[in-house]
Amino acid sequence: MSGMNRFQLKGADGRLIRGDRSLGKDRQILFITGFLSKRWGNKSKALAQWCEEQGWGFCCYDVRGFGESDGTFTDYTLSDWIADARLVLNALKQGPSITIVGNSLGGWIAWLLAQEFQEVERVVLIAPAFNMMGVRAKQISPDRRQAWQTTGWMPWDDEPLHKDWPLSWKWVEESESYWKTTFDRLRPVKTTILHGLQDTIILPEGSRRFAEALLARDPLFPIALNLITGDHRLSSPEHMEWFRQAVLEQP
Repeated sequence: MSGMNRFQLKGADGRLIRGDRSLGKDRQILFITGFLSKRWGNKSKALAQWCEEQGWGFCCYDVRGFGESDGTFTDYTLSDWIADARLVLNALKQGPSITIVGNSLGGWIAWLLAQEFQEVERVVLIAPAFNMMGVRAKQISPDRRQAWQTTGWMPWDDEPLHKDWPLSWKWVEESESYWKTTFDRLRPVKTTILHGLQDTIILPEGSRRFAEALLARDPLFPIALNLITGDHRLSSPEHMEWFRQAVLEQP
């Protein structure tokens, strides 16, 4: 992408997080990828283009253990992915106000970090995977769940794409732990959720329940839940227009 500069940040273990960033004024967009997704895909490329057109800054990165960043996937869990996002946000917070766009698991991470960082003005969550591994542990058979807990490892599912990326049971424990704190501090950052009604990977009911739980705690919280026709990808021209409007909307 034009105007992009490569950057690298050192994690707590000395391994490098690698990403791309363009500078801009008035606003900057941070994109946090979904589970097992590299930083450059259809959504991040579209975001970078929209930011260039608006004169805004843009940033995306790969978590440690995946993509172009250092490390081995099995050495990292949810807490490390959150730490990576926090490190990148700290590098951005001296610039213009920040909008985080999070996809799938990145959506939940975006929410958690937005509650922590005053510099985050908006979040746009695409099919957010709240408590992703805790939910997954409840979806599988009791025998498979017991095997996961006993052996300590399991791929997300049996798809060839996922078999080479085993998950430790620690992912489940951390997911449940972070979920318990999801509403502990409510900073009224403007939040937009886009979720496909035909999504069978991250069920839209999770976004609905999240919005209901949030509004039960704070009826005036600025959240917009948009459940739209579509699957997990939300990649059709119509979906991308929904996405564009949500991102370009002023805080």
